[in-house]
Amino acid sequence: MKDKKKAKKILNKIKNADEQFVNEDDKYIDPDFILESNGKAEKEFEQIMKKEKSIMDKKEALECIRDGEFGNVPSEFYKDKSFVLEALKTSGYALQYADESLKKNKSIVLAAVKSHGLALEYADESFRKDKSIVLEAVKSSFGHALDYADESLQKDPDIIKAAKK
Repeated sequence: MKDKKKAKKILNKIKNADEQFVNEDDKYIDPDFILESNGKAEKEFEQIMKKEKSIMDKKEALECIRDGEFGNVPSEFYKDKSFVLEALKTSGYALQYADESLKKNKSIVLAAVKSHGLALEYADESFRKDKSIVLEAVKSSFGHALDYADESLQKDPDIIKAAKK
């Protein structure tokens, strides 16, 4: 692997992992090892992470959400409506990883934008035209979610008023 940016990204991912992923001689935290490994270190690390994900329970998955480690949560959790609703209580950004079918669910999207208005970006396109959803998103984002609303709602007096509060 010759790309230093990619090596740095891998190194940061590995450094952020639990100590159990670093072996005794610390070869995974040595940037030179990563650069010289031609991707072998990344592949080994990804295999370890896949194994760990396969035995993760709901509590551990929610801990990952709380820590902002959305990508470390197995995808099957993001298909579970009750899990996603629980995750959204912690971070509206969990909507980004939710199954596409859940991004079309009004109660899911409403929970997401109430938690973090900018989650509107990840909602199904239809909700960007839904005044009640956009109002909640704008209120909880100090108006910043207006950028993700449909153009027709960006000019709506009620939405503009909520954005200015």
